[in-house]
Amino acid sequence: MNPESWLLLCRTVRFGDTDAAGVMHFPQLLHWCHEAYEESLERFGIAAADVFPRPGSRPEIALPIVHCSADFFQPLVCGDPLAIALEPQHLDPGCFEVRYRFSSNGTSVAEGLTRHLAISSSERARRALPAAINRWLEASSLQRGVQPL
Repeated sequence: MNPESWLLLCRTVRFGDTDAAGVMHFPQLLHWCHEAYEESLERFGIAAADVFPRPGSRPEIALPIVHCSADFFQPLVCGDPLAIALEPQHLDPGCFEVRYRFSSNGTSVAEGLTRHLAISSSERARRALPAAINRWLEASSLQRGVQPL
C-alpha cells in the first residue's frame, strides 16, 4: 500500500473555511486535523465504526483527544490548495499523537497536533490501544519521510 494514499491528504480551502477578513478561520485547522486523521484511518482500511462511537452502540475503547495545538505560518484564502502530511507516533501502550504539517504550493503554512488516549468506554480508565490503531501506527512509523506536494 502506497503510504502517500493514507499519510498525505489534499483539499482546497473553501469560502466557508474563511472568516470576515477572507482568511482561513483559526478553528478550521483543528477541524481539518481531525478530518485528515479520520480519512487516513479509512484509507488505511480501518472502518470508522471500529474507532468512533455510533448511535446505539458503544465501542469498548474510546480514543479522546487529551491535547491539541496549532501553529500558523501563512494565511490561507479561498481557493488555496492544501496538502496535509500526517506523522502519527506511538507514545506508550495507551497513547499516541499525530502531527499534521500543512503546506500550500510547496510552502509550509501551518502545523497541528492531536494527542489521543485509549480509555475504556464504560469505566473511563486507561487501556491499551486497539490492535487496528497499533497497525496504523506501526505502518506509519515505517513510512516516515512522505513529502507534501
